[in-house]
Amino acid sequence: MINQVTLVGRLTKDPELRYTGDGKAVTNITLAVDRHFRNSSGGYETDFVPCTIWKRTAENTVNYCRKGSIIGVTGRIQTRNYENQEGKKVYVTEVIADMVQFVGKKPEEITVPDRYEHIGL
Repeated sequence: MINQVTLVGRLTKDPELRYTGDGKAVTNITLAVDRHFRNSSGGYETDFVPCTIWKRTAENTVNYCRKGSIIGVTGRIQTRNYENQEGKKVYVTEVIADMVQFVGKKPEEITVPDRYEHIGL
């Protein structure tokens, strides 16, 4: 079976680094990825894809990327579920990153296009 995904998009907020109980670095990001076609009103729609990045790649992403940074992520789709505090089952689909490439400019040079203002970028 093949489970591989490649995305290029903008970070929706500054990544934050955490460490697991056994000391592994991890960051969770959301990548804003534009669709390649216009909708009925002539604009582009955007998908917001949750991604998890581990270990040294997570540390580098936190150190070198900011909200609005353009990055490329290669990884796999993973699904999981858990029961929330209300006892309701919650399903999560996310990308587990194997590789991250920094595509855009340095963090101090980042400007976010006007078309992203409606989503808080």
